[in-house]
Amino acid sequence: MTLKQICRAFLKSLILIQIVEVMYPEEFVLPMKAELVDNGFEDLTTASEVENAVKKQGTTLLVINSVCGCAAGACRPGVLMAIANAPIKPDYITTSFAGFDIEAINKVRELQLPYPPSSPAILLFKDGQLVNMVERHQIEGRPAQLIAQHLITVFQEHCN
Repeated sequence: MTLKQICRAFLKSLILIQIVEVMYPEEFVLPMKAELVDNGFEDLTTASEVENAVKKQGTTLLVINSVCGCAAGACRPGVLMAIANAPIKPDYITTSFAGFDIEAINKVRELQLPYPPSSPAILLFKDGQLVNMVERHQIEGRPAQLIAQHLITVFQEHCN
C-alpha cells in the first residue's frame, strides 16, 4: 500500500466519524456564499459536483469558504482581487462552504491529499490534479492583497 493510499484510507475513516449535520444555519452562510457566487463562482454542494468540477480539462480554482474572520477579511477578498486583476486566470472558479456543504467538503478533503483538512483554503487543480493549495495558516493574519498577489503568481505558473 502506498503512502497516498494509506493517507486516503485514514482520511476516509476521519470523514466517517465527522458530524454529518450542517454546523451553521443557512442565515449565516448564504451571505458569505453570495460574496463568491455573485462574482461568478460555481457553488459546489455535492460530492459529484466537486468531482466533476476538478476533473475538467484545464484549471479549476476551488475556494473552501468559511465563517471565520480570516475567510471574511483575507480569503474571500484576496481571491476576488486575484480573479479581478490576474492577466491569466483559472478556466473555472468554484467554491464550497465548510460546515455547510458537508458532502462536497468531504470530497474535497479526499482530493486535497496529502494536505490536511483546512478551512478556509484555496486549491488549484489542473487537468484533475491538485497543483497548489493555500492553507488556513497561510491565510490567517495576512492581508487580502498579499493573498491576491500570491494567487496571481500561482495562476501565471499553472494556468494557460
